[in-house]
Amino acid sequence: MEFAEILKGVESEGKENHLPVIDVDKEQGIVHVVVGKEKPHPNTMEHRISWIEVFGVKNDGRIVCIGRGAFAAAYTSPDVYFKVPLKEFKALCALSYCNVHGLWQNCIELV
Repeated sequence: MEFAEILKGVESEGKENHLPVIDVDKEQGIVHVVVGKEKPHPNTMEHRISWIEVFGVKNDGRIVCIGRGAFAAAYTSPDVYFKVPLKEFKALCALSYCNVHGLWQNCIELV
């Protein structure tokens, strides 16, 4: 099995939101990643987003882990912000983990 086989993306999205949505404020250098932007994801002990990780693809192709947010069931929502030197990156990728529906991915290119 390859790691890519367990990753889900926009094509797998169903009635619940799992995809980590990446928004970028280029002027401020703020990267915002949220799961459940349009419709909140459940946040219970039985069904929740446990964490989000954000990676950057540098202009030279190197991959950098920008940060991670971990969320307590029933107390926090899957929503993170990072201050990033965006000019150093050509793309951003995010992973989110739902304890019921697995690992989800999303990437955007920075123009």
